[in-house]
Amino acid sequence: MFRTLAKATAAIAVVSTVAGTGLVLGEQYASADAKAKDAAPAHAAGASFTGEKKIRVGGHTVNVSCSGRSTHRHEPLVMLMAGGGEGLDNMAPLQKTLSRTHRVCSYDRLGEGRSDKPAPGTLQTADDTGALLTKVLDRLAGDRPVVLAGHSLGGYIAARYAPGHTDRVKGLVLLDATIPHLTRDMNRTVPADATGVAAQLRDGALAVNQGQNPEQFVIADGPVRSAGRIPVEILKHESQYAEVPQYGPALEEMWAEGQREWRKLSRDSRLTTAGGSGHYIHTDRPDLTVKAIDKVTRHAARAH
Repeated sequence: MFRTLAKATAAIAVVSTVAGTGLVLGEQYASADAKAKDAAPAHAAGASFTGEKKIRVGGHTVNVSCSGRSTHRHEPLVMLMAGGGEGLDNMAPLQKTLSRTHRVCSYDRLGEGRSDKPAPGTLQTADDTGALLTKVLDRLAGDRPVVLAGHSLGGYIAARYAPGHTDRVKGLVLLDATIPHLTRDMNRTVPADATGVAAQLRDGALAVNQGQNPEQFVIADGPVRSAGRIPVEILKHESQYAEVPQYGPALEEMWAEGQREWRKLSRDSRLTTAGGSGHYIHTDRPDLTVKAIDKVTRHAARAH
């Protein structure tokens, strides 16, 4: 979708790109294809390499990037999950910062970045993306605990995945994650007879949710399942819908209510508004993003 519309709505950000992408970890590290020491399946502590490379999992080629070191195999691996329409490059500045103190990886989901595309004419579900994530974590994390930190669609996928994988996922950070009932709530908030930018917003969001996106991923409405007591930090934008004045306040309330719904993920969850941020919280407020990930990772390490 177009950049202006993406600035106006987090709902369609799954198919937008953010200015300044293309920052790859290769700026700091040499290509892992040349330097990686192990391409073998994970051992107890997970694969150990620095940089970006492609791995074969589940019959697919998946592009991954890892950086930072862990001194203990019980230290959590932080897995960054970009929004829709974006590859791991979008998270590279955040990964570079976090890698000073954490072992951090990211990956391109099917249809994104330099990973394989989904089969033509097929739609992906949360089960499909979850199965791929499991195989990626098997390789990169081994049996060490994992903290998932996802933006937008990446946050939605992380939030749907965690409740069924609490044996491995020990913490979550959601960065303006796509809300749990986006189709229902968009239909309620912007009427079918809306015109102009509001109509583009509504129609675009509904089309994306039905699978018209690079991942061919169906963003299904559904209740929030509990992941027990794992620490969950939820950051929401401060302002995103200024370009949709007629429906802006209602859209902001829709998004805020959806973020409050994500609190049901855990009895240890906290929701914070990232002051001064739009949808790309990790770009607009990297300080708050790093603080949230640090907090959850420390908690997960103590609990393991």
